This record gives sequence, structure tokens and C-alpha cells, in this order.
Amino acid sequence: MASYHLIIFLSFIITLYSFKSTNSLKFSVTNSAVNTTGGIRFDLEIGTSTAENTLKTTTDFIFKIFQQFKDADRKTVHNIRLFIDAKYDAVSYTSGTDIFIAANHIATYSGDLRNEVAGILYQQLTHVWQWAGNGEAPAGLIEGVAEFVRLKSGFVSGEWAAAGDGDRWDEGHGGVTARFLEYLEGLGSGFVAELNRKMRNGYSKDYFVELMAATADELWAEYKAEYGKMINTN
Repeated sequence: MASYHLIIFLSFIITLYSFKSTNSLKFSVTNSAVNTTGGIRFDLEIGTSTAENTLKTTTDFIFKIFQQFKDADRKTVHNIRLFIDAKYDAVSYTSGTDIFIAANHIATYSGDLRNEVAGILYQQLTHVWQWAGNGEAPAGLIEGVAEFVRLKSGFVSGEWAAAGDGDRWDEGHGGVTARFLEYLEGLGSGFVAELNRKMRNGYSKDYFVELMAATADELWAEYKAEYGKMINTN
């Protein structure tokens, strides 16, 4: 019984520490497209206050996924800004600690807008916090980690690949790599957090061998076989 209470206490301390760290960050939301259809819809269905709260809760979620319970484990970030942008035509992107969501995407999105924006924030905020191997890691892996966090949040696009789909393990966009990472996470809980930690100062293909005793290509072949999917050798 004493050990049980100790576990609960430690869990509380970790959660409290994470909250204090997040609370020290400054979050801001700017609707730069206030007079557009997308900007008006954003204000009506979401609003800056809700979006700012989502930035805070999403950051806490990412810390837990990456098992970053101390400031020393994380990037040094003081301000995170979200912009609803009328000039950008795609969906979203991140530049440094600034996140941009296209007003046009908000205007034309036909599903639940709150869920869509939440999913975008989980993915784009991961780019703010994740380690990227000093630019040496495959771009598809970096995007895959961001999509993995979105996958774990539950706010997934209906257009994503199903488990076992895809031609390459580092395909990146569309959920292919995220699904593969989810499979590896199932084989070794905490795999994504450990991989992210290793990519703090660089990248090596040997990281997969060190963590899973197999190369990424070997693990990809096992993953495809698990779901009865053929590997494209073209």
C-alpha cells in the first residue's frame, strides 16, 4: 500500500512540474485573416481563447509522449505563436516556434473544424518540440514522428493511410510512417521517445538497431508482413 501511494505521489509531482513548465511559456493566437471567410469561421467555431488553451494542453501531451519531464530534456522555447493566415494556400506549416494555418483550409473544410484544428496543432507543435537530428534525419521520419503524436491524440485525418500501407518506412506524410512508428511503439513502449532523445544531437540509421535490434528496413519488412502487405521493390 505504501508503494502504491508513493507511485501516486510521484505521478502527481511529475504532472505538477510539467504544468509549471508549460505555464511559464507564452502562447498567443492571432487571426490575421479576420475579414476572410476562413477567419470569420475560425472566430465563430473556435476563437483565440480556445485555440490558446489547446496550444497549452497539446504541449503537455507532447512532453508526455516524448517523456520530457524536465526542462533540460526539452528545447529552450519561450513563446509559441499561432497565426490564421490569409496568404498561405496549403493547410499548415511551422517556422521556428510560429505555427500557421491557412484561412482557406478553415473556410473549405467540411468536417468538424475543432477536431481538424486540434489535429493540426498536435502535429505542428510537435515540430516545435521534437529533436530533428541537427538536420541529418530523414525528412519523412521527422514528419512521421509529428504525425505519430497526432495519431496518439486521436485527431486523425480520414485521408490517412491504413496500418500496413505505404511503400517506404520514411514516407512521411499521409500517416504511413506514423502507423509504422505506432507498430514499433507496440513492440517496445517508449520507442518514439527514445528515438527522439537520440536525435537531439544528430542522426544515425543505427539508432533503430540500438533500440530494436534490427534495421529500419528489416522492421519495415516485418511490419508489412504483419498486415499481409507486399513490399514495393520498384
